[in-house]
Formats: sequence, C-alpha cells, structure tokens
Amino acid sequence: MPALALARVAADAGHEVTLVGAARGLEAQILPQHPFRFHLLPMEPIYRRAWWRNMRWPAIAVRAWRAAGSVLREEHPAIVIGTGGYAAGPVVWRAQNARIPTALQEQNAFPGLTQRWLARRADQVHLGFPEARLLLSPGKRTHVFVFGNPIMPPGPIDPGAARAEFGLSPERRTVLVFGGSQGARAINDTIARTIQRQMLGDVNLLWGTGTMHLERYASLAIPGRVAVRGFFDPIGTAYSAADLVVARAGAMTVSELCAWAKPSVLVPLPTAAADHQTFNARALANAGASVLLLEREFTPQTFATTVVGLAHDDQRLAALARSARGRGHPNAARTIVAKVLELSQVA
Repeated sequence: MPALALARVAADAGHEVTLVGAARGLEAQILPQHPFRFHLLPMEPIYRRAWWRNMRWPAIAVRAWRAAGSVLREEHPAIVIGTGGYAAGPVVWRAQNARIPTALQEQNAFPGLTQRWLARRADQVHLGFPEARLLLSPGKRTHVFVFGNPIMPPGPIDPGAARAEFGLSPERRTVLVFGGSQGARAINDTIARTIQRQMLGDVNLLWGTGTMHLERYASLAIPGRVAVRGFFDPIGTAYSAADLVVARAGAMTVSELCAWAKPSVLVPLPTAAADHQTFNARALANAGASVLLLEREFTPQTFATTVVGLAHDDQRLAALARSARGRGHPNAARTIVAKVLELSQVA
C-alpha cells in the first residue's frame, strides 16, 4: 500500500513507474487491479518460528537474486525505492551494487529486518515514525527524513451521509472496528461475543471482518445498528462515519488514523514480526493519540466499558483527535516523492 501511494504520486507527475513484489505475497492479488506494470519475484520470508523452513533459503536466495537482476536490466530504473518486505531486499541490494540511487521508506516504529540491512548504503531513508531513527544505522552519506507514511489523503465526506451509506442510525455514536484486509480472528471473535451478549451499549458498530471472514459473521448484522463488511476499499467513508476506531496497529492503519485525526483504541497483533505493532501502538499512546489495549485485554466487557465509554466522552475524544492530528501527515506521499526525485535528473 505505501508503494502504491508513492506510485500514484509519481505517475501523476508524469514519471514511469514499475512495481516489484513477491509472487506468494498479497501483492500478487492486489497489483493486477492497478494500472502499473509489475514484476513478482520467487521470494519467501525468513521464518522466525518455523525455522526449519529456512533450509530452502539458499536456493530461494539464488533465484531471487537472479530475478532481481533481470528486473533491473529490463527496466533500467533511474531510482529504486524500497518500502520494506522481503521482496525489496534483493532489488534494492542489487540496485545499490549497480550504483543506482536508492531510497527506503520504513513504515513502522520498529524498522523491519530488510530496512535495517539496507539503510547503511541507501541514499535516503524516509520514516513513518520518528522513533524508528534510533533503531537504524544509516551510512554517513544517507539522509534521513521523517515525513510520515504515504497514504491516500483524506477527503471531505459528511459523517451523517457516511453512516447512511452503511445503513446506520445517524443519532448514535459510531465505532468502527476492523483488522485489515485479512481480518483479525481475535478481534472478530470478541466483537461477535459482544453482539451476542448484547453488550454494545448505545453505539452503532461498523465492523470490517476481513474478506475471508465475512461469511462467518454476516448474520450478526443488525439493521440501523450493526453493519458488517469484509474490507473497506477505499476506507474513507468508513473513517468519516466513525467517532472512534478500534483496529490493529499496522503502520499504514496508524498513519491513516493520524491523517484523519481519528481517536482510536489500538489492539496490536501479538505475533507481528519483532512485535512491531506494539511499538507502533505504544508510540501513539505515549503521544496521547490513542488508547493501547493488548489482545488479551480486549474482551466483550472491555468493549462495553472502555470502548463504549470512550465513544461518549467528548472531552477525551477531542484530546485524542488533537494529538492524532499532530502526528498526521496526509500529504506524506507527495513530500516523499518530491524528495526522492532529487536523487535523479528526472525530477
């Protein structure tokens, strides 16, 4: 998603864009839906728990190295931007070896392994969280910027009209809950039990289950009160409808919440790599922009007390929104692309 946001800005400015991802990653499903040329590499992640699966890595690395070289020879890029993930590693590394200007965009407060590895030789590093700077070792000639994460900027959508679009009562406060495109089983199960036990309190619920879980929970919809959807794409109307958001703490979600100045309760995924979602959530909570709840703490009772109570606390909602807005970077994509283009004469 950050790569797509940067690609849209660069393409709008008249530059040719090619995207590279992993054949077994989510990008294999998403990229064909967009107008950019793309390549998919035969990559796999480094497994932290199922370590024995890494025994295949020497062969995978050789294939990925060759595929990355083939992409660079075919495309002749003026600049290569790495937005993290295991597919970025061989492409950016080979670009650095070929003396092609490279920039990195790190979304999380805790930088990923790929970005930590590549930062020393990058020309630019762009951070979504200022906290990430302390965990990187950039080179002497590497310029580090904190412009925020590249997202689609918020648009003006009337909250009442947004609620009506989802069939929700405009009189009640609305809580938006989602766990990303794949959903979040623990969050979904808690919300299902909250509805079944009639512990919603006096709020509307706009619930994004994730596309793969929609069929399981669709029957829990209540006309005018509970709207159940798979994935919000685009998500702007859902944000506009919400007085409060309950979500995971992925970097792009956190960036969107700040750009939209949305009060939030963040429930980080405990199994995220290097626990980076907890780092993201804690950074926002420490800034007074969110409430952090660990997954084991997110129960129907917590929803009925903490979430519903917060949804009706105007003073606290306003304070959270102000702090979120202070960390928001709605135009980060344009700023990052403008700075990256300084690395080449194509600007």
